[in-house]
Amino acid sequence: MIEAFATQDVYAAESTLMQTLAEGELMARAVEGLIEVVSARIEQLGAQRVVALVGTGNNGADALYAVAGLALTGVNCAALHLSGKVHPGAYAAAEAAGVVLLAADENLTIGDFSWGEVEPGRADKTSPIVQFLSEADIVLDGILGIGGRGGLPRWGATWVAAVPDTAYVIAVDVPSGQDPNGGALSADGVFADETVTFSVAKPAHLLPPTEAAAGTLTFVDIGLLPSAEPSVRRLTRDDVADLWPVPTAADDKYSRGVLGVVAGSERYAGAAVLAVTSAVEAGIGMVRYIGPATPTGLVRQAVPEAVIGAGQVQAWVAGPGVDPDEGTEAGRAQRQAVVDVLDAPEPVVLDAGALDLVDDSVALRRAGRTTVLTPHAGECARLLTRLTSQEVTNSEVSADPVSAARRLAEVTGATVLLKGSTTIVVGPEGPVRSQADGPAWLATAGAGDVLAGVIGVLLAQGLDGPVAAALGSLVHSVAADDASGGGPLRARRVAQALPSTIADLLNRGRPTVV
Repeated sequence: MIEAFATQDVYAAESTLMQTLAEGELMARAVEGLIEVVSARIEQLGAQRVVALVGTGNNGADALYAVAGLALTGVNCAALHLSGKVHPGAYAAAEAAGVVLLAADENLTIGDFSWGEVEPGRADKTSPIVQFLSEADIVLDGILGIGGRGGLPRWGATWVAAVPDTAYVIAVDVPSGQDPNGGALSADGVFADETVTFSVAKPAHLLPPTEAAAGTLTFVDIGLLPSAEPSVRRLTRDDVADLWPVPTAADDKYSRGVLGVVAGSERYAGAAVLAVTSAVEAGIGMVRYIGPATPTGLVRQAVPEAVIGAGQVQAWVAGPGVDPDEGTEAGRAQRQAVVDVLDAPEPVVLDAGALDLVDDSVALRRAGRTTVLTPHAGECARLLTRLTSQEVTNSEVSADPVSAARRLAEVTGATVLLKGSTTIVVGPEGPVRSQADGPAWLATAGAGDVLAGVIGVLLAQGLDGPVAAALGSLVHSVAADDASGGGPLRARRVAQALPSTIADLLNRGRPTVV
């Protein structure tokens, strides 16, 4: 599991650790690890020149010490730094190692030369800063540290705009200009190819939309161990074996879980097949399916293991392919079936059409009962608009998905799984969970129906809402990756890949017996 900690908790851990170390030891550990990573990238990329962007804080000092160390090994290194405001020890080390140094002040001047602001894609090639950075193969971003907030000062934004598109950008700890605790993405901030972070992740590394600015996340262990609870958790493939329910010889189909599925309509009949198929493929003991004639016929044909009709269950999935506005008798009956599920005592996954039936009474009606909502950004916006009587747009949810998911969890009392390239899971309490495991090919019709079935299986087998949602998202995404093989895929292939994917994940790390 990857855990991210809020900046104040990282600062507290650093303070505690530094009391046990010699002065400068903690920074020396960070610099040593940073040099090791950059050295590896130099070899992999065939890089000839490394340039550091050095601000006033410890991250700037790390970057400056790192290019000093690299220069001593013969690497062509340079550093653009804020005049008179950098770490004196790092500056002396860089100067002694022969690093080419260029000082610029906050007023965008170098000596007597005013080089002005540089806009992305419109850099003045006669500007000293542009010329200084023009031959950089690797750029080390040490402008701001974890004490920064969203956005860059004018001088920092100008530096970043002058970085050539061909350079490989490595952020030190966090991409400068992006809020370390997550939040809205800063357009003028650093968008790194790689971020080297020290011991623990920060929320910006794991949360959308700032995760997109971090690039590949590389950890350097410097001994930090925060005592606080993490702000963000992310499951990895190695966690599945410890969390996924595995039957024993004493189990039968009932003890392995019975899942009720209310899905499909005459218009969206295939959703029922996808949800039921994924539940069966993910290892449920039994599925009881409720739906109109056409999807029922398709389910009978595609999943003969399914039992048609109501009965005792351990959890429900409701909503995939349900059309709440269908005015036929069958449509009204399916709508009522979803309403009955909302009032049922068992854990419930509410997806797609069922989300349109969530009203402001759901928190009271579902109080004390596990409920998982699985909206995408547009559905989340519509839910928040309806439940809070305040207009919320799709773009607002996409810009700050964590805040939107938290708000929806607060007003409904439910666990919210907000779908996206990075999926957010927010429970009524506890840390945010985020997963970013699937290929872009997974953005395809029916994928959400498959996901709902997987989460329903985990609820029926006793997992709590946040864990079931995060684990279901991980396994669903890995199955998509396996099914895709790097190319297009359809949702049904994701469902059919679940057995082999789950087996591989359960056997991960186990010794091979010959």
